[in-house]
Amino acid sequence: MNKKINQENNFYYMTFALIGLLVTSSLVEVMPSGILEYVLEGVIVLTFLVCILSLRFDPRWKRFMQMLALCWVLASILRQALGIQEIDLLVLLIMFAFFWGTFRSISRQILFTGTVDSNKVVGSVALFLLMGLMWTIAYLIVMEFAPHSFTGMSQMSWGKNFSQLAYFSFVTLTTLGYGDISPISPFSQVLVYMEAIAGVFYMAIVVASLVSSNQGKQHG
Repeated sequence: MNKKINQENNFYYMTFALIGLLVTSSLVEVMPSGILEYVLEGVIVLTFLVCILSLRFDPRWKRFMQMLALCWVLASILRQALGIQEIDLLVLLIMFAFFWGTFRSISRQILFTGTVDSNKVVGSVALFLLMGLMWTIAYLIVMEFAPHSFTGMSQMSWGKNFSQLAYFSFVTLTTLGYGDISPISPFSQVLVYMEAIAGVFYMAIVVASLVSSNQGKQHG
């Protein structure tokens, strides 16, 4: 089996990296607070690296992703060195931009283009995970400005709230809505129902894309 990242397996690597990020974010909550953020940030850097390697076949986005990853690392180091909590907002904005750029690059490669293969199907899973992560970051940014925007959440650093808001994001994206975490500010409520709408439409778009590509393959 070829273990190098290529155009036939790149979305496998990216999906595993994103799942690893989500799993790690839940595990770090039981770690000592002194190393929690270092572990999470290390996994985020690893995820960035896998995403960049997986997107190197798309030169349009590769350099942009590299620049964002470098800026994120520098901002994180600066925050740790100077202890300036306001840099957290910059870190989150860069992270959102990175996931958005990754989402755009993958969507250009798999939606309504070419024939369907297992790599593209896994790529559609990566897109779904990226959607949930982007809204997670959006909720964390809201918490930076208004810490009491959600019930069931405490005012803590974004690293400590990441796992809970990721859980809330995917529950919202799949329209499960358990209710243990709820938006109470007008802006957070808008974000939540926009995510629910995006989740429903994403399923329809992916199905339409796969059917369209499969029909094109049959006619070909």
